[in-house]
Amino acid sequence: MLVCNLGFVIWNLKPVTIFQAIISGIVQGTAEFLPISSSGHLIILHHLFKIKQDFLFDIFVHLGTLLALLVFFHKEIIALFSREKRLVFLLILASIPTAIIGFCCGGIFEQLFANVKSVGGMLLITGLWLLGGDAASRHNKRLKKTPGFFSALLIGFAQGISLIPGISRSGATISTGLISGLNRESAFRFSFLLSIPAVLGALLFKIRDFQLSCDFALIVGMLISAIVGFFSLEFLFSVIKENKLYIFAIYCFVVGIGVLAL
Repeated sequence: MLVCNLGFVIWNLKPVTIFQAIISGIVQGTAEFLPISSSGHLIILHHLFKIKQDFLFDIFVHLGTLLALLVFFHKEIIALFSREKRLVFLLILASIPTAIIGFCCGGIFEQLFANVKSVGGMLLITGLWLLGGDAASRHNKRLKKTPGFFSALLIGFAQGISLIPGISRSGATISTGLISGLNRESAFRFSFLLSIPAVLGALLFKIRDFQLSCDFALIVGMLISAIVGFFSLEFLFSVIKENKLYIFAIYCFVVGIGVLAL
């Protein structure tokens, strides 16, 4: 098993309990793909339950959602290496601004993980972003199946900005794709195919600082996030096909205002 082969855990914090692993796995699996910001919700969750931010555990729940992505998009991933060479180039192109923003601003963004109020404000911005994408998908008449070069760069830039806790990665990239003229299914597909190298790169970057093992709570969190994540992708795809992104915008406004108020 991949995680087992990575070594042994060195815990500097209080070990994650099974209950915390299950709850965090559910939150990660749900919020990672739904456009409501997984990082923001994990920060809120840790704040409510008085759990100290544990980046090692976050690595495991992100491994779970990465597994869900690979299973859900396995046909599209295979196609990338056989007949969709242009899409491969666009994904590489879109990854460039993400990598630049992550390299230059990653440390600054990580400091915001301790700021719950900042998460509330960013959720409001996510809600506005979603409303913009929803409106664009309703009014654009000429919809494209693949982005152009400039559109790919914009979507990659949106993904880089989503490193800020409270900005939803899927919400930012899907909405930017819709605003750029992509049809709903293509915006969904490009957004999540683009997320695979980004998530994988971020995980490899973080894993180098830890020695990992098959701690039971970590494995539970990873598996829960993978299972919940797969069904979250199914749910989001159905919502996007029905052109109802505004539902998530309303949710982000409610949670964002609640965090700022309380």
